[in-house]
Amino acid sequence: MFRALADAHRRALLDALFERDGASPRPARATLPEMTRRAAKHLCVLEEGGLVVTRRAGRSKLHFLNPVPIRLIHDRWIPATAPRWERSPALKAELERETDAADRRCSRRSCPRLSA
Repeated sequence: MFRALADAHRRALLDALFERDGASPRPARATLPEMTRRAAKHLCVLEEGGLVVTRRAGRSKLHFLNPVPIRLIHDRWIPATAPRWERSPALKAELERETDAADRRCSRRSCPRLSA
């Protein structure tokens, strides 16, 4: 699951599925218009991670967000670590800046992590 969430493009696909559950590959790929094969690979990784469930409807494949794995991680770790973050707002802010910077770098067209 963490491998699936590590990529900014996959997180964008999850966001798109959150907004429009049951999306066929075409609308899901709209978030990655220049790379339909890569979008399919991203959807496959998300499915392997248990974050997306795929159902067939005739010739189409419908993709649904599965929030259960994320909720299980949230329930296990967030309550236990929240007091630590509250004591260290500077560390929290720094980690959030690093994550945002990594997402911006990966959102460019030539993302080196998509080649792998």
